[in-house]
Amino acid sequence: MSSISSSSDSLVPIPEGLPIPNRKAIRSWIEPLAQKDTLKAVFLLLTDLTIWFCLIASILFVDNLIIKFILGNIAGFWIGRIFILGHDACHQSYTPNRELNKVLGRIAFLPSLTPYSLWEIGHNVVHHGQTNLKGFDFVWAPCSLEEYQAMSPRRKLLERVYRSGWGPVLYYMIEIWWNKMYFPTKKHMGATRSVFLKDSLLSTAFGVLWISSILAVSFIYDYSALWNLVFAFALPFLFWNGMIGFVVYVHHTHPSVSWYDNKSEWMRAQPFVSTTVHLTFKYYFGALMHHIMEHTAHHVDMGVPLYKLQEAQSKLEDLLPGRVIIQPFTWKWYFDTAKKCKLYDFHNKSWLSFDGTKTADSVKVILSPANGGQVSE
Repeated sequence: MSSISSSSDSLVPIPEGLPIPNRKAIRSWIEPLAQKDTLKAVFLLLTDLTIWFCLIASILFVDNLIIKFILGNIAGFWIGRIFILGHDACHQSYTPNRELNKVLGRIAFLPSLTPYSLWEIGHNVVHHGQTNLKGFDFVWAPCSLEEYQAMSPRRKLLERVYRSGWGPVLYYMIEIWWNKMYFPTKKHMGATRSVFLKDSLLSTAFGVLWISSILAVSFIYDYSALWNLVFAFALPFLFWNGMIGFVVYVHHTHPSVSWYDNKSEWMRAQPFVSTTVHLTFKYYFGALMHHIMEHTAHHVDMGVPLYKLQEAQSKLEDLLPGRVIIQPFTWKWYFDTAKKCKLYDFHNKSWLSFDGTKTADSVKVILSPANGGQVSE
């Protein structure tokens, strides 16, 4: 049997079919890459914020509606880039200074109108702490056939829209941002803290400033306030919601990805590798998204900064051949996944259509009694 040392100088790939070590051991392989660079982090944020501001300003002073539309979509994409920087800061993987990370994270979350502390709870604690565990991890958690059949006609329709392949923008904006991130009620959050209110107010204040600035410029320079609001605020915000909704969907929804509704089973499986997809793109598009798609490495060790994720991901894939789900992106694959992954059979670990027909068997992770590792089949 091949084995692997935790020493970074003597790592040997583990052949397919053999159990893999626990998360602590695997994390030690990429932990040396968790080195933060304050100058690089601040430079990245200032650069992306400047570009985003210039995009918004350009929209306001351009008359051509087609150009406004193009710039509005690019501005929405740039909100996503800035958010990814804030995502790292919220994980304390952006700079070595915890307090600076909190400041930079809150600044980076402003264009997406995301309250920092609410994202920290929902993402860091819930999602990363219990990835793909139904009843805890709520992001894109699939329903069982029984749950779907018990839904009202209106909710069934909404579920069909969300999982049609065209629904990420509505899903994220309604189910995540509106229900759980922006002044959430006790029904959706379960607890209230003063910092939640403060961060929601901070996001609101930025939104008011953003809209007010658009109206002021439109009035002063006699431009159409309506078109400027549409293309410099509404469109970028909608694009951002679609972008983040898409990203979190493809990270954890795949015909080979398993979900769990039993915590004991989930803990035995230790699904820190098999529940995450590494989606690859052509033309360096992954780099344009600050390497957020190197997602397996991020889930193994949240401390690795985005500017080290590509290297960390490559190391994991070299040392765990055949274990990491690597999916080249195509629109055909994406819509085929949306077609297959509607509901989930948690007992048999299978994806289902809305009528209950099995469409795919997901990866089954079996605990090895010999060493507490795991092997996928």
